[in-house]
Amino acid sequence: MGFPAVAEQLDLLRKGALEVISEEDLEKKIARSLQTKKPLLVKAGFDPTAPDIHLGHTVLIRKMKHFQDLGHTVVFLIGDFTALIGDPSGRNKTRPPLSREEIAANAETYKEQIFKLLDPQKTVIDFNSLWLGALSAVEIIKLTASYTVARILERDDFSKRYKNGEPISVHELLYPLMQGYDSVALHADVELGGSDQKFNLLVGRELQRNYGQEPQVIITMPLLEGLDGVQKMSKSLGNTIGIHDNPAEMFGKVMSVNDELMFRYYDLLTDVPVKEIARLRQEIAAGSLNPMAAKIGLAKSIIADFHSKAAAEAAEAEFIKVFRNKETPDDAEVLALEGDEPLVDFLVRHGILASRGEVKRVHAQGGIYLDNERPAAISIMLQKGRSYLLKIGKRKFYKIGPAG
Repeated sequence: MGFPAVAEQLDLLRKGALEVISEEDLEKKIARSLQTKKPLLVKAGFDPTAPDIHLGHTVLIRKMKHFQDLGHTVVFLIGDFTALIGDPSGRNKTRPPLSREEIAANAETYKEQIFKLLDPQKTVIDFNSLWLGALSAVEIIKLTASYTVARILERDDFSKRYKNGEPISVHELLYPLMQGYDSVALHADVELGGSDQKFNLLVGRELQRNYGQEPQVIITMPLLEGLDGVQKMSKSLGNTIGIHDNPAEMFGKVMSVNDELMFRYYDLLTDVPVKEIARLRQEIAAGSLNPMAAKIGLAKSIIADFHSKAAAEAAEAEFIKVFRNKETPDDAEVLALEGDEPLVDFLVRHGILASRGEVKRVHAQGGIYLDNERPAAISIMLQKGRSYLLKIGKRKFYKIGPAG
Protein backbone atom coordinates (compact mmCIF):
# COMPACT_ATOMS: atom_id res chain seq x y z
CA MET A 1 0.00 0.00 0.00
CA GLY A 2 1.37 3.42 -0.94
CA PHE A 3 1.75 6.43 1.31
CA PRO A 4 -1.08 9.00 1.37
CA ALA A 5 -0.35 12.37 -0.28
CA VAL A 6 1.61 15.05 1.58
CA ALA A 7 -1.40 17.27 2.33
CA GLU A 8 -3.44 14.33 3.64
CA GLN A 9 -0.59 13.26 5.92
CA LEU A 10 -0.08 16.78 7.27
CA ASP A 11 -3.79 17.12 8.08
CA LEU A 12 -3.73 14.01 10.25
CA LEU A 13 -0.37 14.76 11.89
CA ARG A 14 -1.39 18.31 12.86
CA LYS A 15 -4.53 17.04 14.62
CA GLY A 16 -4.27 17.90 18.31
CA ALA A 17 -0.60 18.94 18.01
CA LEU A 18 0.52 21.94 20.02
CA GLU A 19 3.59 22.83 17.97
CA VAL A 20 5.48 21.50 14.94
CA ILE A 21 9.12 22.59 14.59
CA SER A 22 9.03 23.09 11.75
CA GLU A 23 6.06 22.40 9.50
CA GLU A 24 8.18 23.26 6.47
CA ASP A 25 10.74 20.61 7.46
CA LEU A 26 8.01 18.05 8.09
CA GLU A 27 6.50 18.70 4.68
CA LYS A 28 9.92 18.25 3.04
CA LYS A 29 10.58 15.01 4.90
CA ILE A 30 7.18 13.59 3.96
CA ALA A 31 7.63 14.60 0.31
CA ARG A 32 11.04 12.92 0.24
CA SER A 33 9.66 9.75 1.82
CA LEU A 34 7.05 9.61 -0.94
CA GLN A 35 9.71 9.98 -3.61
CA THR A 36 12.10 7.43 -2.10
CA LYS A 37 9.36 5.14 -0.76
CA LYS A 38 11.30 5.14 2.50
CA PRO A 39 9.22 5.64 5.66
CA LEU A 40 10.16 8.27 8.22
CA LEU A 41 11.59 7.07 11.52
CA VAL A 42 9.48 8.53 14.32
CA LYS A 43 10.46 8.15 17.97
CA ALA A 44 8.81 8.88 21.28
CA GLY A 45 10.57 8.19 24.54
CA PHE A 46 8.95 6.89 27.70
CA ASP A 47 10.76 6.61 31.03
CA PRO A 48 9.22 3.55 32.66
CA THR A 49 8.24 5.32 35.86
CA ALA A 50 4.52 4.53 35.93
CA PRO A 51 3.34 0.95 35.33
CA ASP A 52 -0.31 1.85 34.66
CA ILE A 53 -1.10 3.90 31.58
CA HIS A 54 -4.01 6.35 31.69
CA LEU A 55 -5.53 8.29 28.81
CA GLY A 56 -3.12 11.18 29.37
CA HIS A 57 -0.25 8.88 28.37
CA THR A 58 -2.06 7.78 25.23
CA VAL A 59 -1.99 11.24 23.62
CA LEU A 60 1.56 10.60 22.40
CA ILE A 61 0.85 6.97 21.62
CA ARG A 62 -2.10 7.96 19.43
CA LYS A 63 0.08 10.39 17.49
CA MET A 64 2.52 7.51 17.00
CA LYS A 65 -0.42 5.50 15.68
CA HIS A 66 -1.18 8.28 13.18
CA PHE A 67 2.36 8.03 11.80
CA GLN A 68 2.06 4.25 11.79
CA ASP A 69 -1.26 4.39 9.91
CA LEU A 70 0.46 6.57 7.29
CA GLY A 71 3.09 3.90 6.72
CA HIS A 72 5.97 5.34 8.75
CA THR A 73 8.19 3.49 11.25
CA VAL A 74 7.53 4.25 14.91
CA VAL A 75 9.98 3.54 17.71
CA PHE A 76 8.56 3.21 21.20
CA LEU A 77 11.71 4.02 23.12
CA ILE A 78 11.85 2.84 26.71
CA GLY A 79 14.33 5.03 28.55
CA ASP A 80 15.74 2.36 30.81
CA PHE A 81 19.12 4.13 30.95
CA THR A 82 17.80 7.68 31.34
CA ALA A 83 15.39 6.48 34.04
CA LEU A 84 18.46 5.71 36.14
CA ILE A 85 19.14 9.47 36.03
CA GLY A 86 15.55 10.63 36.54
CA ASP A 87 14.03 13.27 34.25
CA PRO A 88 13.99 16.63 36.08
CA SER A 89 11.49 18.18 33.62
CA GLY A 90 8.93 20.30 35.43
CA ARG A 91 10.36 19.44 38.83
CA ASN A 92 11.70 21.80 41.42
CA LYS A 93 13.91 19.26 43.16
CA THR A 94 16.00 16.23 42.35
CA ARG A 95 13.95 13.13 41.65
CA PRO A 96 15.26 9.83 43.07
CA PRO A 97 16.28 7.47 40.25
CA LEU A 98 14.52 4.13 39.85
CA SER A 99 16.25 0.84 40.51
CA ARG A 100 16.98 -1.49 37.59
CA GLU A 101 14.41 -3.94 38.96
CA GLU A 102 11.68 -1.26 39.03
CA ILE A 103 12.60 -0.15 35.51
CA ALA A 104 12.45 -3.71 34.15
CA ALA A 105 9.06 -4.39 35.74
CA ASN A 106 7.54 -1.13 34.53
CA ALA A 107 8.94 -1.56 31.03
CA GLU A 108 7.21 -4.93 30.69
CA THR A 109 3.93 -3.36 31.75
CA TYR A 110 4.29 -0.60 29.16
CA LYS A 111 4.99 -3.13 26.43
CA GLU A 112 1.78 -4.98 27.29
CA GLN A 113 -0.35 -1.85 27.24
CA ILE A 114 0.77 0.14 24.19
CA PHE A 115 -0.51 -2.45 21.75
CA LYS A 116 -4.07 -1.50 22.57
CA LEU A 117 -3.41 1.34 20.10
CA LEU A 118 -0.25 0.47 18.17
CA ASP A 119 0.15 -2.41 15.72
CA PRO A 120 2.61 -4.85 17.37
CA GLN A 121 3.79 -6.06 13.95
CA LYS A 122 4.77 -2.54 12.91
CA THR A 123 6.14 -1.18 16.19
CA VAL A 124 9.83 -1.10 17.07
CA ILE A 125 10.45 -1.29 20.81
CA ASP A 126 13.91 -0.16 21.81
CA PHE A 127 15.83 0.53 25.02
CA ASN A 128 18.28 3.43 25.19
CA SER A 129 20.64 1.48 27.44
CA LEU A 130 21.76 -0.30 24.26
CA TRP A 131 23.70 2.76 23.09
CA LEU A 132 23.95 5.00 26.15
CA GLY A 133 25.32 2.17 28.26
CA ALA A 134 27.93 1.49 25.59
CA LEU A 135 29.32 5.05 25.45
CA SER A 136 32.96 5.29 26.50
CA ALA A 137 34.23 8.04 28.79
CA VAL A 138 35.76 9.77 25.76
CA GLU A 139 32.42 9.63 23.90
CA ILE A 140 30.55 11.04 26.90
CA ILE A 141 33.04 13.93 27.12
CA LYS A 142 32.56 14.57 23.40
CA LEU A 143 28.81 14.61 23.97
CA THR A 144 29.01 17.07 26.87
CA ALA A 145 31.31 19.32 24.81
CA SER A 146 28.53 19.85 22.28
CA TYR A 147 26.36 21.89 24.64
CA THR A 148 27.04 24.65 27.16
CA VAL A 149 26.02 24.88 30.80
CA ALA A 150 24.46 28.29 30.06
CA ARG A 151 22.14 26.70 27.48
CA ILE A 152 21.19 23.89 29.85
CA LEU A 153 20.39 26.40 32.60
CA GLU A 154 17.96 28.16 30.25
CA ARG A 155 15.56 25.34 30.97
CA ASP A 156 12.77 26.67 33.12
CA ASP A 157 13.02 24.17 35.97
CA PHE A 158 16.81 24.47 36.20
CA SER A 159 16.62 28.26 35.97
CA LYS A 160 14.18 28.48 38.89
CA ARG A 161 16.19 26.13 41.07
CA TYR A 162 19.43 27.97 40.28
CA LYS A 163 17.90 31.37 41.14
CA ASN A 164 16.43 29.97 44.38
CA GLY A 165 19.76 28.49 45.42
CA GLU A 166 18.35 24.95 45.29
CA PRO A 167 20.74 22.11 44.44
CA ILE A 168 21.09 20.82 40.90
CA SER A 169 23.06 17.61 40.58
CA VAL A 170 25.51 17.20 37.69
CA HIS A 171 23.78 13.99 36.58
CA GLU A 172 20.56 16.00 36.04
CA LEU A 173 22.39 18.33 33.66
CA LEU A 174 23.31 15.27 31.63
CA TYR A 175 19.68 14.18 31.18
CA PRO A 176 18.79 16.44 28.21
CA LEU A 177 22.04 15.43 26.48
CA MET A 178 21.39 11.75 26.99
CA GLN A 179 17.82 12.03 25.72
CA GLY A 180 19.05 14.12 22.79
CA TYR A 181 21.66 11.49 21.95
CA ASP A 182 18.83 8.97 21.52
CA SER A 183 17.85 10.88 18.37
CA VAL A 184 21.43 10.72 17.13
CA ALA A 185 21.68 6.97 17.78
CA LEU A 186 18.39 6.28 16.01
CA HIS A 187 18.85 8.85 13.19
CA ALA A 188 15.34 10.04 14.03
CA ASP A 189 13.38 12.01 11.42
CA VAL A 190 10.69 13.07 13.90
CA GLU A 191 10.46 13.11 17.68
CA LEU A 192 7.21 13.35 19.61
CA GLY A 193 6.87 14.61 23.15
CA GLY A 194 4.67 16.42 25.62
CA SER A 195 4.87 20.20 25.82
CA ASP A 196 6.95 19.84 29.01
CA GLN A 197 9.61 18.01 26.97
CA LYS A 198 10.18 20.76 24.40
CA PHE A 199 13.61 21.74 25.72
CA ASN A 200 14.87 18.14 25.63
CA LEU A 201 13.52 17.64 22.10
CA LEU A 202 15.29 20.79 20.91
CA VAL A 203 18.53 19.50 22.41
CA GLY A 204 18.16 16.37 20.29
CA ARG A 205 17.65 18.49 17.20
CA GLU A 206 20.82 20.48 17.99
CA LEU A 207 22.89 17.38 18.74
CA GLN A 208 21.94 15.86 15.40
CA ARG A 209 23.35 18.95 13.67
CA ASN A 210 26.55 18.61 15.69
CA TYR A 211 26.86 14.96 14.67
CA GLY A 212 26.34 15.78 10.99
CA GLN A 213 22.74 14.57 10.75
CA GLU A 214 19.66 16.29 9.38
CA PRO A 215 17.79 17.74 12.40
CA GLN A 216 14.63 15.96 13.45
CA VAL A 217 11.21 17.57 13.29
CA ILE A 218 9.66 18.10 16.70
CA ILE A 219 5.96 17.65 17.37
CA THR A 220 4.82 18.57 20.87
CA MET A 221 1.48 17.41 22.20
CA PRO A 222 -0.55 19.10 24.95
CA LEU A 223 -0.70 17.72 28.46
CA LEU A 224 -4.19 16.31 28.82
CA GLU A 225 -6.41 17.75 31.51
CA GLY A 226 -8.01 15.28 33.88
CA LEU A 227 -11.69 14.85 34.68
CA ASP A 228 -11.71 18.11 36.64
CA GLY A 229 -10.88 20.00 33.44
CA VAL A 230 -8.15 21.98 35.21
CA GLN A 231 -5.24 19.89 36.46
CA LYS A 232 -3.09 17.64 34.26
CA MET A 233 -4.41 14.08 34.27
CA SER A 234 -2.52 12.40 37.08
CA LYS A 235 -3.04 9.33 39.19
CA SER A 236 -1.95 11.22 42.29
CA LEU A 237 -4.75 13.76 41.73
CA GLY A 238 -7.39 11.07 41.22
CA ASN A 239 -8.63 12.65 37.97
CA THR A 240 -7.68 9.90 35.55
CA ILE A 241 -9.33 7.44 33.21
CA GLY A 242 -7.16 4.34 33.19
CA ILE A 243 -6.96 2.24 30.05
CA HIS A 244 -7.68 -0.80 32.25
CA ASP A 245 -10.78 0.78 33.83
CA ASN A 246 -13.81 -1.38 33.10
CA PRO A 247 -16.09 -0.14 30.28
CA ALA A 248 -18.91 1.01 32.59
CA GLU A 249 -16.48 3.00 34.72
CA MET A 250 -14.87 4.54 31.62
CA PHE A 251 -18.28 5.48 30.26
CA GLY A 252 -19.37 7.14 33.50
CA LYS A 253 -16.14 9.09 33.80
CA VAL A 254 -16.32 10.42 30.24
CA MET A 255 -19.94 11.43 30.72
CA SER A 256 -18.91 13.46 33.78
CA VAL A 257 -16.62 15.85 31.88
CA ASN A 258 -17.78 19.33 30.87
CA ASP A 259 -18.65 20.13 27.25
CA GLU A 260 -15.45 22.06 26.48
CA LEU A 261 -13.27 19.26 27.83
CA MET A 262 -15.31 16.84 25.74
CA PHE A 263 -13.99 18.47 22.55
CA ARG A 264 -10.46 18.48 23.93
CA TYR A 265 -10.81 14.73 24.43
CA TYR A 266 -12.23 14.33 20.91
CA ASP A 267 -9.10 16.05 19.54
CA LEU A 268 -6.55 14.15 21.58
CA LEU A 269 -8.12 10.78 22.37
CA THR A 270 -9.93 9.79 19.18
CA ASP A 271 -9.31 9.48 15.46
CA VAL A 272 -12.51 11.38 14.64
CA PRO A 273 -11.58 13.79 11.81
CA VAL A 274 -11.17 17.48 12.61
CA LYS A 275 -14.03 18.42 10.25
CA GLU A 276 -16.39 16.03 12.02
CA ILE A 277 -15.45 17.47 15.43
CA ALA A 278 -16.08 20.99 14.08
CA ARG A 279 -19.49 19.86 12.83
CA LEU A 280 -20.41 18.54 16.29
CA ARG A 281 -19.41 21.89 17.81
CA GLN A 282 -21.53 23.81 15.33
CA GLU A 283 -24.60 21.63 15.82
CA ILE A 284 -24.38 21.87 19.61
CA ALA A 285 -23.96 25.65 19.39
CA ALA A 286 -26.99 25.84 17.08
CA GLY A 287 -29.06 23.72 19.44
CA SER A 288 -29.65 20.96 16.89
CA LEU A 289 -27.54 18.41 18.77
CA ASN A 290 -27.74 17.54 22.45
CA PRO A 291 -24.25 17.66 24.03
CA MET A 292 -25.02 14.38 25.77
CA ALA A 293 -25.32 12.63 22.40
CA ALA A 294 -21.86 13.89 21.39
CA LYS A 295 -20.47 12.83 24.77
CA ILE A 296 -21.92 9.34 24.37
CA GLY A 297 -20.18 9.13 20.99
CA LEU A 298 -16.90 10.13 22.62
CA ALA A 299 -17.26 7.57 25.41
CA LYS A 300 -18.03 4.78 22.94
CA SER A 301 -15.05 5.70 20.75
CA ILE A 302 -12.64 5.58 23.70
CA ILE A 303 -14.05 2.31 25.06
CA ALA A 304 -13.93 0.67 21.62
CA ASP A 305 -10.21 1.47 21.40
CA PHE A 306 -9.30 -0.08 24.74
CA HIS A 307 -11.93 -2.82 25.03
CA SER A 308 -14.22 -3.48 22.04
CA LYS A 309 -17.17 -2.06 20.14
CA ALA A 310 -19.42 -4.59 21.86
CA ALA A 311 -18.19 -3.42 25.27
CA ALA A 312 -18.88 0.18 24.24
CA GLU A 313 -22.47 -0.67 23.26
CA ALA A 314 -23.01 -2.57 26.53
CA ALA A 315 -21.60 0.34 28.56
CA GLU A 316 -23.98 2.74 26.82
CA ALA A 317 -26.95 0.47 27.56
CA GLU A 318 -25.91 0.21 31.22
CA PHE A 319 -25.51 3.99 31.47
CA ILE A 320 -28.98 4.62 30.03
CA LYS A 321 -30.45 1.99 32.34
CA VAL A 322 -28.93 3.50 35.47
CA PHE A 323 -28.85 7.23 34.80
CA ARG A 324 -31.81 7.79 32.51
CA ASN A 325 -34.19 5.07 33.65
CA LYS A 326 -32.99 5.15 37.29
CA GLU A 327 -32.64 1.35 37.38
CA THR A 328 -30.18 -0.60 39.51
CA PRO A 329 -26.86 -1.37 37.78
CA ASP A 330 -26.16 -5.07 37.26
CA ASP A 331 -22.84 -4.99 39.11
CA ALA A 332 -24.03 -3.08 42.20
CA GLU A 333 -22.58 -4.53 45.42
CA VAL A 334 -25.14 -6.14 47.73
CA LEU A 335 -25.00 -5.17 51.42
CA ALA A 336 -26.92 -6.90 54.20
CA LEU A 337 -29.28 -5.01 56.51
CA GLU A 338 -29.61 -7.13 59.65
CA GLY A 339 -31.91 -4.83 61.59
CA ASP A 340 -33.14 -1.27 61.85
CA GLU A 341 -30.10 1.01 61.59
CA PRO A 342 -29.45 4.73 61.03
CA LEU A 343 -28.07 5.45 57.54
CA VAL A 344 -24.95 7.12 58.95
CA ASP A 345 -24.07 4.07 61.08
CA PHE A 346 -24.69 1.72 58.15
CA LEU A 347 -22.36 3.70 55.86
CA VAL A 348 -19.53 3.74 58.39
CA ARG A 349 -19.99 0.10 59.48
CA HIS A 350 -19.66 -1.13 55.88
CA GLY A 351 -16.71 1.14 55.17
CA ILE A 352 -18.54 2.98 52.40
CA LEU A 353 -17.50 6.25 54.01
CA ALA A 354 -14.72 6.49 56.56
CA SER A 355 -16.40 8.35 59.41
CA ARG A 356 -19.56 10.08 60.59
CA GLY A 357 -17.87 13.37 59.72
CA GLU A 358 -17.29 12.25 56.14
CA VAL A 359 -20.89 11.06 55.86
CA LYS A 360 -22.03 14.49 57.03
CA ARG A 361 -19.75 16.24 54.49
CA VAL A 362 -20.80 14.08 51.52
CA HIS A 363 -24.47 14.47 52.46
CA ALA A 364 -24.08 18.27 52.65
CA GLN A 365 -22.56 18.22 49.15
CA GLY A 366 -25.55 16.29 47.80
CA GLY A 367 -23.57 13.11 47.22
CA ILE A 368 -25.83 10.57 48.95
CA TYR A 369 -28.96 9.16 47.29
CA LEU A 370 -31.38 6.61 48.69
CA ASP A 371 -33.81 5.20 46.11
CA ASN A 372 -32.77 8.03 43.75
CA GLU A 373 -33.61 10.76 46.26
CA ARG A 374 -31.41 12.72 48.64
CA PRO A 375 -32.29 11.77 52.25
CA ALA A 376 -33.32 14.70 54.42
CA ALA A 377 -30.88 13.67 57.17
CA ILE A 378 -28.08 11.15 57.66
CA SER A 379 -29.90 9.91 60.77
CA ILE A 380 -32.75 8.48 58.65
CA MET A 381 -33.55 4.94 59.79
CA LEU A 382 -33.07 2.01 57.40
CA GLN A 383 -35.79 -0.50 58.23
CA LYS A 384 -35.26 -4.24 58.56
CA GLY A 385 -36.99 -6.22 55.82
CA ARG A 386 -36.90 -3.40 53.27
CA SER A 387 -34.64 -3.07 50.22
CA TYR A 388 -32.94 0.14 49.10
CA LEU A 389 -30.79 1.43 46.26
CA LEU A 390 -27.91 3.49 47.64
CA LYS A 391 -25.81 5.76 45.47
CA ILE A 392 -22.69 7.59 46.68
CA GLY A 393 -21.42 10.28 44.34
CA LYS A 394 -22.01 9.75 40.64
CA ARG A 395 -20.95 6.16 40.09
CA LYS A 396 -20.94 4.06 43.28
CA PHE A 397 -24.09 1.95 43.67
CA TYR A 398 -25.08 -0.49 46.39
CA LYS A 399 -28.13 -2.73 46.89
CA ILE A 400 -29.23 -2.80 50.53
CA GLY A 401 -31.45 -5.71 51.52
CA PRO A 402 -32.39 -8.19 54.25
CA ALA A 403 -29.56 -10.39 55.57
CA GLY A 404 -29.43 -13.89 54.12
